[in-house]
Amino acid sequence: QVQLVESGGGLVQPGGSLRLSCAASGTILRIYRMGWYRQAPGKQRELVAHITNGGHITNSVDSVKGRFTISRDNANNTVYLQMDSLKPEDTAVYYCNADELGVGGVKQYWGQGTQVTVSS
Repeated sequence: QVQLVESGGGLVQPGGSLRLSCAASGTILRIYRMGWYRQAPGKQRELVAHITNGGHITNSVDSVKGRFTISRDNANNTVYLQMDSLKPEDTAVYYCNADELGVGGVKQYWGQGTQVTVSS
């Protein structure tokens, strides 16, 4: 099993910044990719970005490109999401995700979620 613990959410004014962190622990040897999803009220969960062990990054949400940066510290099994120039529409619960490659395919693990609220 893999455990993901997120931190760094909160309330910030428009134009501000936040940095989310997610530390993975447990049986992590088969984790090949980690990332961040978000879910706003009344909307489906969407991929923000993910990053492989080798550092390949996929950004999915066009509206955050140029403002959000994903990175990871392989030595500490931690993935980060630096969020700059935040907008009210970035308000959502942000979930850390880890993908594990096994015999049966890809298994996904999720953190508990951290609330990000952008408001004046």
